[in-house]
Amino acid sequence: MQIRVFADERAVADALAVTVATAVRDAPHPVLGLPTGRTPVLLYKELVERARAGALDLSHVTTFNLDEFLGLPATHPGSYRHFMEHHLFGHLGSRRPRAHLLDGTAADPDAECERYEAAIAEAGGIDLQILGLGTNGHIGFNEPAPELRARTHRVLLRPETRRSNAGLFGGDPEAVPREALSMGMATILHARRIVLIATGDSKARCVRQMIEGPLITTLPASFLQLHSRLEVMLDEAAARELNGN
Repeated sequence: MQIRVFADERAVADALAVTVATAVRDAPHPVLGLPTGRTPVLLYKELVERARAGALDLSHVTTFNLDEFLGLPATHPGSYRHFMEHHLFGHLGSRRPRAHLLDGTAADPDAECERYEAAIAEAGGIDLQILGLGTNGHIGFNEPAPELRARTHRVLLRPETRRSNAGLFGGDPEAVPREALSMGMATILHARRIVLIATGDSKARCVRQMIEGPLITTLPASFLQLHSRLEVMLDEAAARELNGN
């Protein structure tokens, strides 16, 4: 595990944008796994700026998003498809990637999960998976639980996760869907390279547990310790509880 600490969230975003740009430049048909939420917003802004300046072209890239709310159409402002269009894809024009997202309105959610797994396999697997970190230790929508699901699956969201996503729903946690579809832990861990980003004081305790604690299903992010090419990018606030800081 490589841990890098930056002054602030802007510096984290800039550094990760360099990582993404390098990965895209060096591979003929790279496959990226992408997150949503507050943390990657600055990253996507930086990628858009690079694309507009002619320094980044994602048209030869395939992307897979981590998760989606169950029951929301793509046009709903709270959907993660809408989030990606608003923050990244919709600003790229001809430079946009071949994007794959879970369909939250699929008539058969389990079949949709199987379809998504097959699409990832057909693409050759994920080369670079970017992750955010939930305050309760979830990644994607792999929530703390007695056991974790290996592959893309349907999940019941915990109250703290719904509260964290309330901003997409007018600030009302009760308006956040109770279920979602998410890549599973094995799907994530099979990526050839993983970069996790975490910023802010609210993530500090979870970051420490993820990096220095045991592997436990009640902190799904702790299983990232098993990956051979994991990089953790933190701002100083998120790193403040780590030993040596």
